[in-house]
Amino acid sequence: MCQDRGTGHGWKPERGIVGGTNRTSPQADALTVAIDIPSAQILADQASVIQDLQFVMDCCKRLLTELAKPEEDRDGVVPQALWSAALVAYARCFGKGRTSGLATDDVRNLPLQGAVMKFHTWVIEECDKLTAHPADPFEAAKIGAVLSPPRQKERRVEGIAIFSTSRVLIDVIGVRQLGGLASELAKKTAEKAQEQQDSVLTDAQQLDIGSLYRSPPLDAQRRTAGDAP
Repeated sequence: MCQDRGTGHGWKPERGIVGGTNRTSPQADALTVAIDIPSAQILADQASVIQDLQFVMDCCKRLLTELAKPEEDRDGVVPQALWSAALVAYARCFGKGRTSGLATDDVRNLPLQGAVMKFHTWVIEECDKLTAHPADPFEAAKIGAVLSPPRQKERRVEGIAIFSTSRVLIDVIGVRQLGGLASELAKKTAEKAQEQQDSVLTDAQQLDIGSLYRSPPLDAQRRTAGDAP
């Protein structure tokens, strides 16, 4: 259906790093201050979406490395943790509370072939299973009665057995599809963010310049080195 094609788009969606809004190169001693205007909120949300999608791609790349190992050499916790984190970060991009998050139409309009929407829906459902308590407790664990051997003269219940059920489904094909889907969505979101940067710059240039220079400087560390979701 889709494969991870990397991050070959102009607005590189690195964690926490946003491309410069000015077409000219900023001076080394330039002052950067935070702005809280509607257009900046949209751009911030787009940057957050790209960061989440980059995290999904990073998880998928690491997962492929883990799944390539012989099963006896794998740490069972690592693949499940990476897959779970990727599902949650992907679903977060479609959260209803986002100002400018992704919608199902963004997936539907991607230039990808195959059951893209079906896979997207499945990913969201898998995330819901991870983050919600199951309505049926037997989805998470099976409880069994340990019986005495059938040939034994006195038949009775000798104990109780508990079987945990893993709700995390991981396979190489699914990992590649999720990574590819995240890459395409990141590319489209980056294109929108590039246009939005121009809008923010125009709006920022209309603000009172004196108030801007009196604003506290923006933490450069926050601007250039984001944290993983």
